[in-house]
Amino acid sequence: MNGVVVEPREVLPHRYPMLLVDRVVGVVPGDWATAVKVISRNEPWYADSGDRQAYPEVLLVESWAQTAGIAIGADSPNPDVLSGSVMLFGSLSTVEFHRRVLPGDVLEHRVRVVKAVGDTVIFEGECVRQGETVFTVSRMVVTFRPAGSLKSGAK
Repeated sequence: MNGVVVEPREVLPHRYPMLLVDRVVGVVPGDWATAVKVISRNEPWYADSGDRQAYPEVLLVESWAQTAGIAIGADSPNPDVLSGSVMLFGSLSTVEFHRRVLPGDVLEHRVRVVKAVGDTVIFEGECVRQGETVFTVSRMVVTFRPAGSLKSGAK
């Protein structure tokens, strides 16, 4: 796999327990990123899970979306959400889940930039476990806004 390798914490503002990307395998900023997420029974969402074993789908998508943040932000990292630009989620279209994810699974998030126009970026991709597709995303749209414009009272 080609591309540069970055540390997720150097690019994303997320920290425990919401940093859901464990390792970046490769990234070509503005084009694609591949990252690994290891599912562990020690994650907080399993604390009171009882018989529920499957990893929450919403967290799978969040982890994939964090990989998208790496794809677009690796060339100009800004993990401080109080300054610079902040990536804001816009929409998801046609997310299809194909397999359950359980503790011990090692996931590979594959994200591709479809189009970038101004401060708006469109992504597509999939999540794979041992060569099997776990879920696919046909489209995710994000936009960037100056952090100062998002502060309380800002116009």
